[in-house]
Amino acid sequence: MSMEVTAWMSLYHAMNQDEDRRKFSVKTVRRILGFARPHRRDLIIFLLLSVVSAVLIVATPVLAGQVVNAIVRDGEVSTVVTLSVIIAAIAVLEAVVGLFSRWLSSRIGEGLILDLRRAVFTHVQRMPVAFFTRTRTGALVSRLNNDVIGAQRAFSDTLSGVVTNIVALLLTLVVMLQLSWQITLLALVLLPVFVLPARRMGRRLASMEREAANHNSAMTTQMTERFSAPGATLVKLFGRPADEAFEFTARASRVRDIGVRTAMYQWVFVTALLLVSALALALVYGLGGYLALRGDLDAGDVVALALLLARLYAPLTALASARLEVMTALVSFERVFEVLDLVPLIAEAERPRPVPDGPVSLEFDDVRFSYPAATAVSLASLEEVATLDTRGGEEVLHGLSFTADPGRLIALVGPSGAGKSTVAALASRLYDIDSGGIRLSGVDIRELSFDSIRDAVGMVTQDGHLWHDTIGGNLRFARPEATEDEIWDALRRARLERLVRSLPDQLDTMIGERGYRLSGGERQRLTIARLLLARPRVVILDEATAHLDSQSEAAVQEALVEALSGRTALVIAHRLSTIRAADEILVIDEGSIVERGTHGELLANGGRYSELYRTQFADPRSQPATV
Repeated sequence: MSMEVTAWMSLYHAMNQDEDRRKFSVKTVRRILGFARPHRRDLIIFLLLSVVSAVLIVATPVLAGQVVNAIVRDGEVSTVVTLSVIIAAIAVLEAVVGLFSRWLSSRIGEGLILDLRRAVFTHVQRMPVAFFTRTRTGALVSRLNNDVIGAQRAFSDTLSGVVTNIVALLLTLVVMLQLSWQITLLALVLLPVFVLPARRMGRRLASMEREAANHNSAMTTQMTERFSAPGATLVKLFGRPADEAFEFTARASRVRDIGVRTAMYQWVFVTALLLVSALALALVYGLGGYLALRGDLDAGDVVALALLLARLYAPLTALASARLEVMTALVSFERVFEVLDLVPLIAEAERPRPVPDGPVSLEFDDVRFSYPAATAVSLASLEEVATLDTRGGEEVLHGLSFTADPGRLIALVGPSGAGKSTVAALASRLYDIDSGGIRLSGVDIRELSFDSIRDAVGMVTQDGHLWHDTIGGNLRFARPEATEDEIWDALRRARLERLVRSLPDQLDTMIGERGYRLSGGERQRLTIARLLLARPRVVILDEATAHLDSQSEAAVQEALVEALSGRTALVIAHRLSTIRAADEILVIDEGSIVERGTHGELLANGGRYSELYRTQFADPRSQPATV
């Protein structure tokens, strides 16, 4: 390893040095070993190869010194040739060992990344909806990318580096002390001159790097928000594009200035260290030459000592920061384990039951529910706040009881925030209730398997979320095994067949992020087609037509007639005219059912429903089609 590479390594470690004084967590180490266990055979071979690599690193300078001694002493040509062949063989062996070590390192590291990512992704999928409503998506994705990769370096880089450097350092010191203790001491005395400036300069560079990283993060956030379809629309409607560009340019300019300063600092630093190393080599040659001329040292030993000097500085500077590297890896592991330690609030029963065959009834029996506090479902680091919001635990549903018999339509109405969407979420078991019971065909929903609930209950929400995928891909998400004929049938019943057939790519048409290439009514009808393809026995509609114009709403209402036909239905509606044909209407206010009955009965009672209806539809001409 050249002195220039050693200088850059010293600067790199110094830049990453921190005042972190955390202690090793035995629990974390044990969990790490648990993830490493499947790779233990590769790890053992990898560590053995690291030892072999360290031995080969030290062997070459020693043999080079022997070549010089053979030449100076008028040795046999065969000796010089033999030593040269051995050096060449060592070089080839070192290359082979390095290649195989790199393959093992990649295999272990990538395998660990796979294990960690799979564990985190699978675990996050089991978290309740409350977790996703609080967590910042970018922070969560960072755990799957940056922290997982940081944890992987503990095995692929840090572990092998520590082993290799320790072995190389010990062997180098032993050989150098045997050749000349005076020169070895001189090399050790000069080490602080090499390391201390690196640490001082490194802290300054690290500060600039952190500032640049903060600016880059801010620019990334700005770009992510402004480049999405909703963000770009908001900027065009209410934003100030010139101010946005000025703010972005200011940050980018600061990053440019930091980049220039960093490059100059690094160049000056490395140049200075190379000068120090050149002076160190000069001292080695001077003292070594003096000892050689006195007959106390062979000429070849002087050459060997000079070559070993770089092999002494490199592992020493690396080991000086080994603790930081280990702690950095531990922190990455801890951040990953932080997510894995979050306990999902909704757990499947040990012996789950399927939803009984045939038509399904939905029953709420004295249901009480409170949304969980942030401390139960989230992490401050994932919300990017100093401390979690301690609010929560206030009851939002107070003893709700109703039954939707097979084939009947139950409608929920009431003011915003009354608890209607909460009822829909509980019926799909997106949350678990605090007390009471929710039953599908007489079986408590907490005793049913997740798969059977998903197959039996389907829901269409008001935002109608769609993937950045083709029309066919979005529909097959509900039923991957669906045939093309079944997909076209679902589109026909959702009143979308004509539109899709008119598109050049038909089912292969990409619809963009969240389906923004489609109109609002088309997006909603596509979500209904997805529900029709899934064929649930219970349908929940959460204000599925809330944000549509009259023409789009009429088309969606026609599609909903198909979706609800012959199924148990729970419909949440803000527009009361859409649920006039419901078998029973429940008026919910502040988490309680305050009225129930048919449309005619509730109007005749002159209560809360009648008041809401008169307020919304004083003009009969404004009433849209009904379900």
